[in-house]
Amino acid sequence: MNNHHKIVNRQITDCCIVGGGPAGVVLSLLLARQGITVTLLEAHKDFDRDFRGDTIHPSVMQIMEELNLRDRILQLPHTKMHSLNVQTPQNTVTLADFSHLKTRYPYIIMLPQVRFLEFIIQEAAQYPNFHLVMGANVQELIEENGVIQGVRYRGQGGWHEVQATLTVGADGRHSKLRQLGGFESVETSPPMDILWFRLPRQPEEFAGGMGRFGIGRIVVMLDRGEEWQLGYVIPKGGYQKLRAAGLEAFRNSIIEVVPELNNRIENLQDWSQIAFLSVESSRVKRWYRPGLLLIGDAAHVMSPVGGVGINYAIQDAVVTANILTHSLKNHHLEISDLAKVQQRRELPTRLIQALQTLLQKRIFAPVLTENQTFQPPFWLRLPILQDLPARLIALGVFPVHVQI
Repeated sequence: MNNHHKIVNRQITDCCIVGGGPAGVVLSLLLARQGITVTLLEAHKDFDRDFRGDTIHPSVMQIMEELNLRDRILQLPHTKMHSLNVQTPQNTVTLADFSHLKTRYPYIIMLPQVRFLEFIIQEAAQYPNFHLVMGANVQELIEENGVIQGVRYRGQGGWHEVQATLTVGADGRHSKLRQLGGFESVETSPPMDILWFRLPRQPEEFAGGMGRFGIGRIVVMLDRGEEWQLGYVIPKGGYQKLRAAGLEAFRNSIIEVVPELNNRIENLQDWSQIAFLSVESSRVKRWYRPGLLLIGDAAHVMSPVGGVGINYAIQDAVVTANILTHSLKNHHLEISDLAKVQQRRELPTRLIQALQTLLQKRIFAPVLTENQTFQPPFWLRLPILQDLPARLIALGVFPVHVQI
């Protein structure tokens, strides 16, 4: 660690959270409500990123209800998805029907992530012990006698230092804190990547979401009100070949799967309108070091299958607050406290990643790599198992509740 930077500002806080995504902002709010001093560091100047996960599942709506935020969340402009369906040239198959679930929220809410983040930040900002720093580019960990005691970041005129009882890495799939902390990851290799783009949606078209399966091609359609958010799923490593074939060939391949987009496909004029997502799935073996904890995508990178990443990140934040609030109030943190967070969250994470891998191998891979037609998985024909995917996607493996 380089201690020779000229530090223009030093501050002391109970908890320094790096990363203003769903896990970071929800943990900030939960701790601030308990009177714990929180500094949230976000590398960007705003929260607006395109094509981030925008789904709020019933599990998170339950958490929002426990925080008395449900009604105001539902006042934000959103759409609802009551089921996950796959349409093939032959028929339509329902993979997950949320309307059967025993919950007050039998649907998935599609809400722009930037709106959700700004809403939670506004709530946290009501507490004088919450401090947000935008444009804070964390570069170093402060370590003394093997214990992480905060971070150094660049921004706002130079180097700054935040000393903290607990440092939390909630900085996403490309986590700087995971790298700085030397955490070891276990990788799995999903067989696909996704290209995201938008096209106009017509009022008479179906609401919610749908997967459209052709031979060798998959298009995901998500209802964003006046627009479709479209995901074109390709075999892992196939992007350069697709680019080389040209935009016209790309547009034609979309129309082959979703013919009704023919009257607006010309809106795609440039590759800059298309965002490439390399699908990854991994988890770190150990989520913590003395004084440092990883949560959300920093601890476990999720595939976009089922859209569960945000919800698992928020559940991580709730469990972290439930377990660590008492220790943080007493300014005394044991490594066994951090271990309890991983113990509570590792099994649900591993189970949902296993389900995502199964779906990718059994549903996506045969269509993409072997040019097979879509075959519904066996569980859809077994009544006892039909609700299982909906329950796992909507509610998670174990329910998580706010206990502080």
